[in-house]
Amino acid sequence: MKRACLVLVLATAGCQEPDRATEVAASSNRLVDPAPDNDGVLRVLVMHDMEGLSGQDDPRTFNFRYSDYYARGQEYLTGDVNAVIAGLYDGGADEVHVLDAHGSGNRDPDLLVDELDSRARFNYRNAPPWSPDWLDPNAYDAVAMVGMHAKTGSRGFASHTYTLGIEIRINGATVTEPELYAFTFGKAGVPVIFVSGDDRLAADLDSMPWIEYVTVKTATSASTADLRPVAEVRDELRAAARRALERRDQARAMQIGLPVRAAVRAVPPASLAVLEGVPGIEYEDETVSFTAASFEEANASIGALIGVATTNYYSMFGEMFRGVPGRDAIWLEYRDRNMRRWLDYESGLWPPSDSAPGEP
Repeated sequence: MKRACLVLVLATAGCQEPDRATEVAASSNRLVDPAPDNDGVLRVLVMHDMEGLSGQDDPRTFNFRYSDYYARGQEYLTGDVNAVIAGLYDGGADEVHVLDAHGSGNRDPDLLVDELDSRARFNYRNAPPWSPDWLDPNAYDAVAMVGMHAKTGSRGFASHTYTLGIEIRINGATVTEPELYAFTFGKAGVPVIFVSGDDRLAADLDSMPWIEYVTVKTATSASTADLRPVAEVRDELRAAARRALERRDQARAMQIGLPVRAAVRAVPPASLAVLEGVPGIEYEDETVSFTAASFEEANASIGALIGVATTNYYSMFGEMFRGVPGRDAIWLEYRDRNMRRWLDYESGLWPPSDSAPGEP
C-alpha cells in the first residue's frame, strides 16, 4: 500500500511537461563561493561509502552478508578514512566529523570505530544527510568523501547510484552520488573539496574540477579492479586531503537550478515499466521524468520512484523458483495466503504493520 500511494503522489506532484522557459530555468545550476567561516572553527564532514576503497577488488567486501570478506572491507575503510582525517588536520582543520553514508546491511557502523583516529567524532547515520542537523549554515565548512563509486552505466567498480539498477538525471545531466550530496550541502554554501574512488568516478566528476581526487584503483569491470599499493594510496589520500583544505577558498558550492527537471531511469535488476501508460506519469524507455519546485521535492520523488523500480528485484525469485522441487504446491500456498490476507484485512482481523515489503 505504501508504494501504491507513492505512485499516486508522483502523479500529482509536477510530472507535467514544462514549457520552454521552465526548461531554461531548470538548466541554470550555479557554482558559488563557499560560505564564510562565521564561528572561527574550521569544521569538516567526512562522508564515507564503501565501494571505492584502496586494497579492494571484491564486491563482497562492502556487503555485510559476507562476513569474512566484509571484515576485510572494514579494515580497508577505516584505513582510508584515517588517512583522510590525518590530512585534514594537517591542513588546519579544528574539528572533523565522520558520517556513515553506506548501506552494507550491518545494523552497526561499517567503520571500526575503536580504530578511528581519536581526534575525529563519529556520527552514525541516524538522519539523512539533507536533514537540518547536517545543513545548518554553521555546521560545516567543507565536505570530504571517501570510498565513493561511479554512477550507473560508467562501468566502474560496483558503479551505481543510490542502489542497484538506478540512474538519476538532474537538469539534463546524469549525476553521481557525490554530485547529489554536493547539491545538498551546496544549499548551505558548503563545498565538496575532496573525493576518493576508482578511475571511472574520476571521469564522472568533471562537473567539480576544483576537487582534490585520489584514484585508488582502476576498474576492469563492475566486479574487478587493478589495485595500487595500499601504502602509496594512503600517503596520497593524506596529502590530497591536506591540499583540499588549504585550497578551500578555491572550491565552489554547487547550487541546483530551480525548478528541478529530474528523471529516474531503471536498468536491471530494477524496472519502471509498471508505470508505462499511467495517466500523469511521463514515462519512456524505463525512464520517468518530472519537474519539482525544490531539490527536497525532487529528492522525495526520486526516492518514491526508486521504491517502485526496486520492486522488480523480486522477479529474481521467479527465476530461482522455476528450478525448485514442489514449486506447484508452494505457488498454490502463496496464492492461498494472499487470499487469506485480503479476507482478514477486509474483516478487520489483520492490521497493516510498519514493515516494508519483504521485511519480516
